[in-house]
Amino acid sequence: MPRAKGKFYSIAFFHCVTEQATKRVIAGYPEIIAYKIEIPKEPMSLMKALVLDKPGTPETLYTTEITQPEPGPDEVRVKVHAVGLNPFDYKLAASGFPGWDYPMVLGFDVAGVIDRVGSDVEEWQVGDPVYYHGDFTKQGGLGQYAIASSHIISWLPDGLSFNAAAALPCAGFTAYQALHRKLHVQSGRTILIHGGAGGVGGFAIQLCKLASVKVITTCSKHNAKFVRDLGAGEVIDYQSENVADSVLEITNGRGVDYILDTVSSESATNSLSMLAFNGAIACVAGLPDITTVPPFEKGLSVHEVALGGAFLSDDRVAQEDLAKIGIEFGGLASKGLIKPMVEEVIPLEDVPDALVRLSMRHVRGKIVVAIVTSS
Repeated sequence: MPRAKGKFYSIAFFHCVTEQATKRVIAGYPEIIAYKIEIPKEPMSLMKALVLDKPGTPETLYTTEITQPEPGPDEVRVKVHAVGLNPFDYKLAASGFPGWDYPMVLGFDVAGVIDRVGSDVEEWQVGDPVYYHGDFTKQGGLGQYAIASSHIISWLPDGLSFNAAAALPCAGFTAYQALHRKLHVQSGRTILIHGGAGGVGGFAIQLCKLASVKVITTCSKHNAKFVRDLGAGEVIDYQSENVADSVLEITNGRGVDYILDTVSSESATNSLSMLAFNGAIACVAGLPDITTVPPFEKGLSVHEVALGGAFLSDDRVAQEDLAKIGIEFGGLASKGLIKPMVEEVIPLEDVPDALVRLSMRHVRGKIVVAIVTSS
């Protein structure tokens, strides 16, 4: 490059992220002056969240600030108003999940308002109130913002608060799926619901009442009035009564047409003897050992209920059905036909203690976390 004569200079600008602009002369050419112009980094937006650093007990959860998530092309971001707690949360905290990015945010029953939409999302817009059961393989909702795939969320019906909506998904959708997608309950038949005072059991009692199905349920003595108020016709105190003998007595020796077991594989196995011929059992917490029943003795059918399995299977149809259940079940709740059973509303900081109580089975109904207290 020939040297310029006189006092004319060439000036070059280039980006940098240093604290201040700097100036230098390009080596060999004093007439060319280069400036580094500071382009300040945009500050990362943070949010308050309850996080887990590694698999552990509820006591290892803590509140901190993390980066706000951004939606992908087919996702929405929700400003979280409320999150429903479930036994699934403390179980998942203890086991962890392969592929999680830590710190991990739990809480997969979310209600709030969409505040951003991905580039490919057409059916939702900013400002839409929604609720949903989230993908547990990804970050959850126990923070100020959460991400959800656009095809799994449901519109929040008029007349249903954020707190009430957050109480519905995991337990309510499970009960709905068990009764109407698996067992296909029919009017006039009889069902045994184990654990009627819990989330799944309580919603199942109400759904059966709406379907004119006769309900027998188990619970502890102090919850008897609670489950009767939900619609149970017969209540068995599992702590002091022989459940099988009581069921056979109530049904005049025939047994029940359906069983919803929310307890364990062992409980489901013990329940098989209480089924009438051609009866069916839906299992939430483990499948029964059907070898305990001789062939042709019961003609029974067994259904596994695995709500979150829709995400593990990557089955789009199953995931979209969660949104359909949300519309159907939410509609019932908004009309007052289903009680959300919200027993407690707590702040984010109280979640670890609430999960401990859930793990001890000392909770009836639902606990909801209020992220936006005005909900």
